[in-house]
Amino acid sequence: MLSAARKHLGSLDKVTKVVRLGVYIVTEGDFFAQPKVADAASELFSDVFGEDKLSVRIVLGVASLPLGMPVELEVTLEVEA
Repeated sequence: MLSAARKHLGSLDKVTKVVRLGVYIVTEGDFFAQPKVADAASELFSDVFGEDKLSVRIVLGVASLPLGMPVELEVTLEVEA
């Protein structure tokens, strides 16, 4: 996602805020630590953009994801005009 954003924007410096971070994790029904798993994504975005540029995060455990992926990130970025 970061590579795609950099390619599209020309530079990640144009990102002014991470508006929304959605983390979808394939888990069994008795696993309840999805937020701990998603912390790695939050930490990465915090390291790249700064802690003050993070906004809303949603974390969900799901039964399956497309193409058998174990984790999917949905990210909405605010960029400068």
